[in-house]
Amino acid sequence: MRHMLIGLLALLPWTLAWGAELHVESGAKAVIWTTQTLLAHPQVRTIEIAQDVSYKRAMQYRALPLSSLLEGVQAGDQLQLLASDGFAAELPTALVLSRSGSRAWLAIEDPAQPWPALAAGKPGAGPFYLVWENPEASQIGPEQWPFQLARIRTQAPLAERYPQLLRAADASDAVHAGFAQFQKHCLACHRLNGAGDSQFGPDLNVPHNPTEYFRLDFLARYIRAPQSLRRWPQGRMPGFTPQVLSEQALGVLLSYLQHMAGRKVQL
Repeated sequence: MRHMLIGLLALLPWTLAWGAELHVESGAKAVIWTTQTLLAHPQVRTIEIAQDVSYKRAMQYRALPLSSLLEGVQAGDQLQLLASDGFAAELPTALVLSRSGSRAWLAIEDPAQPWPALAAGKPGAGPFYLVWENPEASQIGPEQWPFQLARIRTQAPLAERYPQLLRAADASDAVHAGFAQFQKHCLACHRLNGAGDSQFGPDLNVPHNPTEYFRLDFLARYIRAPQSLRRWPQGRMPGFTPQVLSEQALGVLLSYLQHMAGRKVQL
């Protein structure tokens, strides 16, 4: 009996991985895909990612074009990808549907060939992971490679869902440009004015905006390399290099944060 129990426990991780589910909601249609059904999809193939953002090296995956799971989705829609740890990436659906430039793939972890850990003591990127071929063509940022995916769904544009993120009437062109950078690089981990779907990082306006307690030059340094200003073993915020976030993009992002510091909401 004891040997049988040990055998069952040994099989448990394999069983859980094999039974992983991905919920996909495109428009009015909702589908639950399992690891088995995704690996058996007719469009699955083996792909090579030359420089994987999460693993920091070349990786090979069994994957299928993400567009193949988005029946009825239009180029003007907004796509939201939710991870099991609370990370919530936002993507213009046009990026995923495009047949030129960068190409989005859903990588599927095969329980018989599990992916490595992301770092010592951490899990891997599975069971589902959004990866990109030719990411530089469409300026795909690191926050647009969500892993440990649990749900993908179409949503209304952010400004419609959460008007407290930007009041357009009194916003300059720089603030609008900074809002676009905030959506791309920050909203996956943070909320602002209580708005957003991430459960990962702190709100960036309530009770205080970082422009209120950081000098702007130090805030810029913090965004570039968080551990260079606040060394914290549990710190999870990545640094945004000039290759990912240019000096011009960083400047307008700071303009957006400054603008929103004077436009807090009561939570």
